[in-house]
Amino acid sequence: MQYSSLGRSDLSVSRVCLGSMTWGIQNTQQDADEQIQYALEKGVNFIDTAEMYPVPPNAETYGDTERMIGDWLSRHSNKRKDIIIASKIAGAGFPYVRNASNISKESIPLALEDSLARLQTDYIDVYQLHWPNRTSPHFGKHWPNQLKPTELDVTKEREGMRGIVEALGEAINSGKIRHWGLSDDTPWGIHTYLNLCDELGVPRPVSIQNEFNLLHLKDWPFLIESCVYEEIAYLPWSPLAGGLLSGKYLGGARPEGSRWTLMQRNGLFRNTENSEQAVKQFSELAATHSMTSSQLALAWCDQVDGVSSTIIGATSMNQLQENIEAFDLTLSQSSLDDIDAIIKRYPMAF
Repeated sequence: MQYSSLGRSDLSVSRVCLGSMTWGIQNTQQDADEQIQYALEKGVNFIDTAEMYPVPPNAETYGDTERMIGDWLSRHSNKRKDIIIASKIAGAGFPYVRNASNISKESIPLALEDSLARLQTDYIDVYQLHWPNRTSPHFGKHWPNQLKPTELDVTKEREGMRGIVEALGEAINSGKIRHWGLSDDTPWGIHTYLNLCDELGVPRPVSIQNEFNLLHLKDWPFLIESCVYEEIAYLPWSPLAGGLLSGKYLGGARPEGSRWTLMQRNGLFRNTENSEQAVKQFSELAATHSMTSSQLALAWCDQVDGVSSTIIGATSMNQLQENIEAFDLTLSQSSLDDIDAIIKRYPMAF
């Protein structure tokens, strides 16, 4: 296993980050235990979760993924110091989460205390803002005029962000979090937070996690360049495009128990004709290089300059083993050239 510095922090994280959002709906506590144990044996020291997990999010299972990790930690307390845990505070959108309120100076202490209790730990290594309060060009909203930045009250937004930074600074000073990070944000969001941190004397964010994969490259190169130069770790989530890049959904297939059979997750904005054609070609290319489609996509993501650690997820041990093995693969220059050719044919598949 290879490791990278997590931005400007003192943390060294495995190039594989174990995602956990299936734990609680698609996976049981026993499954989670098995995945954690296997990942640790393979050198993975980085686990990502969120208060809103598992997905699809709902009131009945809200917080269950953190509870599962907490259950494991309660039985392996001697391992806590060896594991870097990242969690996320949810923003507006769910009536059962603080009455669908925004992330704010007031909501952060409440959410943090609840996450610490569920995780059964005294501190969270990296506490992340799951998404901005403003509408941002993520989750399929990146096409021209799907959002109107000219309509944002920038002064009001910046003041809300100021309160967030103040609350995070207090959480760091109290020892409840070691570092903080962003998720689903933009270059403007990154630099506004950097400026506020410098103004208020609060440690800067150490990471950002955004969707990034062979079918969804909008962060390259502009956001990733900002991350590298500002020492912010870039952590791709959904490197398999919600499972699409595994090839298992080709031709409209919906394998039993797969994510796309669940309400809210049956393809969403990723399921397009261009995606279908691109995945077919990536799958054929993977076969010629004696690897699976998933391994091709993950190995490609790992070699992108500026990527610090890639967040993977699995519902079975076979998937987890296959995915972790991808990070031992080195793509040849000829395979990278072939991948580039497909990307150029489908530069914005969804």
